[in-house]
Amino acid sequence: MPESAPVAPSAAEADTVPSNPVFTHPAPGYPAPGYPGPADAGLTETAPTEQLEQSASDRARALLVPVADPEHRAPEASSVAPVLPARPVASRLLVKGPDASLEDEGGTPCPWCRTGNRADRHFCRRCAMPMAGNPADAGRRPWWRRLLDYRNRPAPWAGDRPRLRRGFGRLLNWVIGAVIVGLLLTAALNAGTAVHAVGNHFAKRVLIEPGSESASHSYAGHGPQNAFDEVSNTWWGPGISGSGEGEWLQADFPQPVQLLNLVITPGVSAEPDQLSQSALPHVIQAVITTSDGRTSTRNITLDQGGVQSRSFEASNVTSVRFVLQSAYGASASTQVAIAEIEFFGPSSGSWLQ
Repeated sequence: MPESAPVAPSAAEADTVPSNPVFTHPAPGYPAPGYPGPADAGLTETAPTEQLEQSASDRARALLVPVADPEHRAPEASSVAPVLPARPVASRLLVKGPDASLEDEGGTPCPWCRTGNRADRHFCRRCAMPMAGNPADAGRRPWWRRLLDYRNRPAPWAGDRPRLRRGFGRLLNWVIGAVIVGLLLTAALNAGTAVHAVGNHFAKRVLIEPGSESASHSYAGHGPQNAFDEVSNTWWGPGISGSGEGEWLQADFPQPVQLLNLVITPGVSAEPDQLSQSALPHVIQAVITTSDGRTSTRNITLDQGGVQSRSFEASNVTSVRFVLQSAYGASASTQVAIAEIEFFGPSSGSWLQ
């Protein structure tokens, strides 16, 4: 078929076609659809280079995420305090107060933690303690109450394991109980003696004079009365040289007396420069006779010279005999001498009488 000739546009179509067509700018390097490529560069219209670069810069800037400038942060306080090497220091315990997150329900406060609870609750909603309890009742009862109320001991709290007493522990408890009972019985039986000893310690002392004196032997002019005359420059001597072992000096009382102390002055005088004139008694045996006829003996050890006091507690005493056992400085040319023997007992106003 013969080719048809091109048809010219009609007048209406010619009016719709603009005289100056506007072309859109494709992306760099890509031709717009329906338009000639680079080969037909004379038929396309390109945008200025500055406008394309600004458009690409705006799109790249929109993709960036804004980041704030770094701020200077203060160093955080360490929870572990510095310590010296090999010397750890335990951290202090922090006491935590009541939890403030619990809302107060009002009503009756808990007697244990003071948290408000509704009136229909029997146990606290915070500490789970009984609402009818009392913290004052939770203290440890006295030992005598626990001993008498052994069967009604309170049950242990939940999570607390009671200590078991088995075998040796229970036997030890019985032994300790028996010792305590024995001590109580001993104290009860000796209460009078203890009271008497305390009274003797604090009693006021007075001098007790014997009614009569006697001796096994006496040196001429130095009889037994010189040892009880309350004068220290007179003395008694047996008249036998040496230690005078077995010689005795006796004091008798007209009625039974109570004695607390004994003061002895050995030698011919209380003056230190006269001690070498005679032998001095070292050990003296005291034979005590009471109103019921019983006798008891005590050994009195003296120092070498000087006025000496010794404890000499005895009750209902009727006589005391002093028997020489040994002496200081005994020789063939000297004899034992005793300047003074004094008896002391409680005053008549003492509560022991």
